[in-house]
Amino acid sequence: MLTRRLGSSDLEVSRLGLGTMAWGQDTPISEVMALWRRFRDAGGNLIDTAAAYGDGAVERLIGQLAGSAQRRGEVVIATKSGYVLRQGQRVVETGRQALLDELAGSLRRLRVDQVDLWQIHAWGQAPLEETLAAADQAVAAGMAGQVGVCNYVGWQLAQAATWQRAVRGRTPIASAQVEYSLLARRAEIEVLPCCQSLGLGFLPWSALGRGVLTGQYRNSTPPGSRAASKHLAWFVEPYLTETARGVVEAVVRAGQGLGLSPVQVAWLWVRDAPGVSAALVGPRTAAQLEPLLEVEDQVLPDPIARALDDVSGGPNQLRAAPPE
Repeated sequence: MLTRRLGSSDLEVSRLGLGTMAWGQDTPISEVMALWRRFRDAGGNLIDTAAAYGDGAVERLIGQLAGSAQRRGEVVIATKSGYVLRQGQRVVETGRQALLDELAGSLRRLRVDQVDLWQIHAWGQAPLEETLAAADQAVAAGMAGQVGVCNYVGWQLAQAATWQRAVRGRTPIASAQVEYSLLARRAEIEVLPCCQSLGLGFLPWSALGRGVLTGQYRNSTPPGSRAASKHLAWFVEPYLTETARGVVEAVVRAGQGLGLSPVQVAWLWVRDAPGVSAALVGPRTAAQLEPLLEVEDQVLPDPIARALDDVSGGPNQLRAAPPE
């Protein structure tokens, strides 16, 4: 699997990153192990998780699967801190000590001394300088190699990255992670241009439109799908709309003309979109991962990519002008 450098950092990440939000609760251990083996056999190295996933259970599982590989430099482990459980509710907590305590817990669960990429999971109420002081301390203490942020809008990302650049010795922001797909293109307005201007890596999450771009919801809600799940239906429902349906149908038509499945078309569009370092997907089985691996050596024809831009929200202003 081809790799790309994560912004201006020294991390090389596979173009396909393995998201793990559904591990543990929705994915049996046997499937997780098969999925992990297939990902590694294909040359994938980036695995993305968070302390909030399964209240730490997913990190424990990754520690069993990937801890030794990370120590050998074979995988890149990215985790996140900033969500905590209070009275049964997830709340954002981005104070310095809370973040560092959560990172320490992640390291124990992951069975590593350092994570390759530590990400602040969300913008919080704590002063930004306090949040970023935690990033500086984590890197200085050897707990994290690089630092990124997640779910920041454009001005928040620019403020954080600029703050870290303002004083020599602060840890630079290496990457930003936000939702991005044919069904969620807001990142093109400010986040992606910010990443491009400041040399940051970009990690789109839910690159397949929360599973909707696979086409599985075209006619009904399949049993066993996320939309049929009591605890994940809320995650999918925003994209079960007539507008989203039109985008899905365009993806289907493009696939028919190219001899590709809808999931492969949607995947190639986001994997190779301007500015993307590694696109994150969350397959629950090795079989769901396979179609993405099958197109490792393919790219969407430029006219098709531009046509999908048009139908899903308009031209991508970061895409190079077509040859005349």
